[in-house]
Amino acid sequence: MIGLISATAAGAVARDRLASAWPSRTRVYEGSVGDAVRRAFTECEQVVCFLATGAVVRLVAPLLRDKHVDPGVVCVDEAGRFAVSLLGGHEGGANALAREVAAVLEAEPVVTTATDAVDVPGLDTLGLPVEGDVAGVTRAVLDGEPVALHAELAYPLPALPGNVAADRAAAHTIRVSDRAVEPADREVVVRPPSLVVGVGASKGAPADEVLGLVRDTLRDAGLSPLSVARLATVDAKAGEPGIVEAAEQLGLPVVTYGAETLAAVAVPNPSDAPLDAVGTPSVAEAAALVAGGELLVPKRKSVRPDGKPAMATCAVVRTAPRGRLAVVGLGPGARDLVTPRARDELRAASVLVGLDQYVDQIRDLLRPGTRILESGLGAEEERARTAVAEARKGQAVALIGSGDAGVYAMASPALAEASDDIDVVGVPGVTAALAAAAILGAPLGHDHVSISLSDLHTPWEVIERRVRAAAEADIVVTFYNPRSRGRDWQLPKALGILAEHREPGTPVGVVRNASRVDESSRLTTLGELDPAWVDMMTVVTVGNTATRRIAGRMVTPRGYRWQQPAATATSGSPDTTTGTTRKESS
Repeated sequence: MIGLISATAAGAVARDRLASAWPSRTRVYEGSVGDAVRRAFTECEQVVCFLATGAVVRLVAPLLRDKHVDPGVVCVDEAGRFAVSLLGGHEGGANALAREVAAVLEAEPVVTTATDAVDVPGLDTLGLPVEGDVAGVTRAVLDGEPVALHAELAYPLPALPGNVAADRAAAHTIRVSDRAVEPADREVVVRPPSLVVGVGASKGAPADEVLGLVRDTLRDAGLSPLSVARLATVDAKAGEPGIVEAAEQLGLPVVTYGAETLAAVAVPNPSDAPLDAVGTPSVAEAAALVAGGELLVPKRKSVRPDGKPAMATCAVVRTAPRGRLAVVGLGPGARDLVTPRARDELRAASVLVGLDQYVDQIRDLLRPGTRILESGLGAEEERARTAVAEARKGQAVALIGSGDAGVYAMASPALAEASDDIDVVGVPGVTAALAAAAILGAPLGHDHVSISLSDLHTPWEVIERRVRAAAEADIVVTFYNPRSRGRDWQLPKALGILAEHREPGTPVGVVRNASRVDESSRLTTLGELDPAWVDMMTVVTVGNTATRRIAGRMVTPRGYRWQQPAATATSGSPDTTTGTTRKESS
């Protein structure tokens, strides 16, 4: 919960804007400011004070305990111009909160944390447990001192600066390990979630017995509890109190699998007892192994002090390293149409793969140290293979494409190449068709289809069949790749097919370089369109029989029942302002 505190009427206005934007995330504290700050500081994970920073410093100073438990605090000035991350920038989430608050209030976020200021990922912001000299190693990274990276396990980390390198001698070290090693002097150990503990338990097994077995097993195997990603068991034990409570005390989720799934997993120590009880010859080993990996600790039974039979078993598996591939759509070209999610994925990547001209568009959004693998036109399949290969090495990879990466772009060749040994994330983007439609008006207000006229990978006979189907179905059509110097006959041929089913006056929109600085557009008709206006940077949108021009805009009515008949005038009618002003009711 985020506590909101203000002292003046001006501050209350901004406070209420934030409360309205985040009704389920915020709580407004009334009364005296000092009392409100004290209550919010103890009751909330984060606090936003619409007060001067000096006043907030004096109010929270007596309340400070430790950066690991103190809430993040953000200050917003009376005019709502700045959102200042004052306290708990990383661990309290104040840096991220300042950016969120600024976005809502149209303010400027102010973040002074050293790593954020120079765009270097903080070791305590990786989303992973860390141990050791975090402050000292972070300072060495920021100061440009040599820092050694010892990755015992491949894990997709974001880009690190050039002074952080593998297999080098250095006074400071970042180690990625799931072993129970104590950090050395001037060393940080990053704990990846690489371990899965399979657990079996008899009915009524005490939580202490399950918990003790898991902890003893990890300790004896020299493995860190901080690297355990989850406990795993059979479906029949999903609600077993001893397992559930042990997982809660460990702060871990419980993942369960069906008995048939576990029975199909080859294990070194099958047993008749679980087969009779839950339908699988192995629970602990099979549940740990079902997702793949290396069995580090075979099935082990608990030892009860009273000498009675064990009621719990466990096994430990180190999962195979999984890289991460984000397929990112950059939008049609304008910087403000690059989505926040796309920006986040670009910053999270240690490797960027893309067409050289697209890389140039977003190079400044990448973190220092990002490895860039760029190539020219025609190398799409090579880029897809490269991106997947880098992800298989355990890297965090971003593969970029224009518009939406899943529309005539890099997602399909990449996903055709990728198997289930890597994690894949799709980041949607604004397509050229959508960007062009926004410029033209509302041509895609009803059913529509996009068709590429490039026959480099698709036989023309197939393309022609698709165009004809769209023509006969009276669907609005957006043509991608409509015309190039080497392909100048396909567009006239496609327009001719549409003309067999639509009047010459059917509105047609032609948009070149949608959303870019040299954007141009024109609204014409099917009978008047000159193919010479069109090139590969253009999209052509052809209306259906209901599409019309209104006030110089291209509009395809959706066909609401409340629209007047005049609003569905024949295509090709002159510009008119006729039509309803009623808003969409859905």
